[in-house]
This record gives sequence, C-alpha cells and structure tokens, in this order.
Amino acid sequence: MGIEIPLFQGLSLNIGDAPPNKKAYPTASLQKGFILMAHGQALAEEAVGFGVPVLKCGLQTIFPGSVTLNCLKHETSWNITALFKLDLVERISKADKSAVKNKFFYVAKDGLAALIRFLPILRGPLTAISSQLRRSFNWETIYTPAGFSTGLKVLYQLDTETGRVGIEIDPRNLPPEITEVMVMNEQGAHAFDRYQDTSGILLQGQEIGCWDEVNAQEAWFESTAHRVAFRLCQVKGARLFRGRELVGSRLAWAGFGYSFSPSIQSFRYEIRIEKRP
Repeated sequence: MGIEIPLFQGLSLNIGDAPPNKKAYPTASLQKGFILMAHGQALAEEAVGFGVPVLKCGLQTIFPGSVTLNCLKHETSWNITALFKLDLVERISKADKSAVKNKFFYVAKDGLAALIRFLPILRGPLTAISSQLRRSFNWETIYTPAGFSTGLKVLYQLDTETGRVGIEIDPRNLPPEITEVMVMNEQGAHAFDRYQDTSGILLQGQEIGCWDEVNAQEAWFESTAHRVAFRLCQVKGARLFRGRELVGSRLAWAGFGYSFSPSIQSFRYEIRIEKRP
C-alpha cells in the first residue's frame, strides 16, 4: 500500500509500505520514508526520505527493511502511524554478486566510513580511495539481513495547507545493545543543491560536505531547480547534522540527520516544506 498526500503548488508527499521494484540505487531495497514529489516527479534519488529511523549498535548501522502503515485523514490533516522493522545492514558484494563475509573487512569499512564523516580534512582522499577500490574489485553496495530485528514506531502528523510535518518517536523499548538512534531527513542531491541556516551560512553543491554538525537554530536545504525547500530546527537532547553526497550512480542524497541516545523519553521535531520565490 502506498499513501500520497497532496500539498500545494504541485508538491506532494509519498510513502509506501514496500521498497520499489526499480533498483536505480542500492538504497532502493531499504524501506523509505516520505518522498517529496514535484509535479509527479520524485525528488529523492538515492535518499531515504523524511522521518526514517536508523539504529546504531557500536559502529554497525541497522536500516529499516519494511514498514506497516495506518492512516487517518480529517480535512487538511493526516495522521499516519508507521511501524518500521529494522533488520538490514550494509554489505559489499563481489564481482560474482556474492557478499563479502569477512568480519574484519566490515570493521575496517565501518571505521573508514566514520573517518570520512567526522574528519573533514580526510574526506576527499578517503572517498577517492574507497571509489577506486570499488572500481578495481567490482564491489557494489547491497543490504542483507542483519540477523537482528526490532520494531520502532514513528508517528507523522501532516498539514497539507502549511506543509508542516510533525514527527514523533519513542525509543524507550529498543534492545539494550542499541547505542544510538538516528532519524534521517533526506531528498536527492541533484535536486537539493543549496544549504542555508540562520547563522548566515550559505553553501552550494560540493561546499556542503558529507556530514557536519549544524550549530544554528534553524537550517534548510533548497532546490534551485524546483524552487522548493525543507527546513527544521534544533531539538533539545539531540545533535543535528547536515550532509550532501553525489558520487556516480552510488550516492545522491542531501539532508539532515538527528542523533540521540535511545534512553531519551520521546523525540519530536517538525519539518516545514515550502515553495521558494
């Protein structure tokens, strides 16, 4: 089942309870959140959409593979309850399409990914090395069962007139081995090429970087082509990060991620979608 919610001026939000058949990017096999549509065109590309939970168990990241949706509509308001099943991990497939199964390989890979995100000076050379290794060995990203599964409920409240999306998560019942909860809010990198925030920072394209903390109270990504933006604010008890990556046919996302402890009582924030002049 899919739910499409019309907004204004040709914009809409779409969420489905099954990954699409089309596999343009490796993340197509993940369960995505709300995809922003402009005049029927999906703007997500490789991104996972708005309001998608991701769990960390140490360095390992656990992604959602499916969701069960319930919807209630009243005039311009929509209330959607989504129960995500988080049960997938990122793996590398070899030229014969079989997954690399070496445990130490993934420890090194996860460590490299952390360095790329958190040490800006190393991002360029490390990304180049990673891309070269992928080309040399015909490696591709795939998502496979984690051998671990947990559910996480997300509540969405949408107002179609204002473009406001309230998102609420209660992580208190997560297993004790979960060390971090992240909520991703992404759309496509080709579409969303400009970042701004209330501190006065304005970044275009590659200037944005792949993972930097936001210190301003409010921040937003804008599509110069589609004249649409999405913005959000700081939330007490969480850290807010921004990023944009555009790497061939493998990465094409731009957006934000909140990071917080699973011990937090409840986590709520709001996305505002707006047309730009």
